[in-house]
Amino acid sequence: MANVLNKTLLVLSLSLFAGSLMAAPAPAAEAPKTAKAKAKPKAKKAKSAAVVSGGIDAEDEPTINSDDGVADYNCELGNKITIYTNAKDDEHLALRWKTRLHRLTRVGTTTGAKRFENKRTGLIWIGIPSKGMLLDSRQNRQLANECKTSEQEGAMKSASNGPVSVKTTLH
Repeated sequence: MANVLNKTLLVLSLSLFAGSLMAAPAPAAEAPKTAKAKAKPKAKKAKSAAVVSGGIDAEDEPTINSDDGVADYNCELGNKITIYTNAKDDEHLALRWKTRLHRLTRVGTTTGAKRFENKRTGLIWIGIPSKGMLLDSRQNRQLANECKTSEQEGAMKSASNGPVSVKTTLH
């Protein structure tokens, strides 16, 4: 019985393969391409390249509203990251890294750090009160470190100055 089933599956798969070969036009039978026909594939490539490099992960498609919170981070080596948050959804954030916008999902931690990740792209954002960092889990490396908002930079500068001492003289 299993032998008959295997033979049937083999015949079906071969017939599907042969049918797909017969359905495809032979290269020699094609009509000569005109300039317009050549321009169309290039236009499609340009459009898909714009989607890939221009900005948004097609699968995740984060949406940004005018009432979202925006935080611009300046990182070491001149890297910049922008994070968009929504007060109604604290489980997700949108992160702009270079020219792309990625949607990251919160992952629970025991340390209190804010950790968000996108499993498809491998991006991980870790935020602690003093800084943030962006990691690539696929390549096992840091993409950006020492990322700070202007408020975090100001707080660190004032903390590094230490307490102010005031001398008083009694007369």
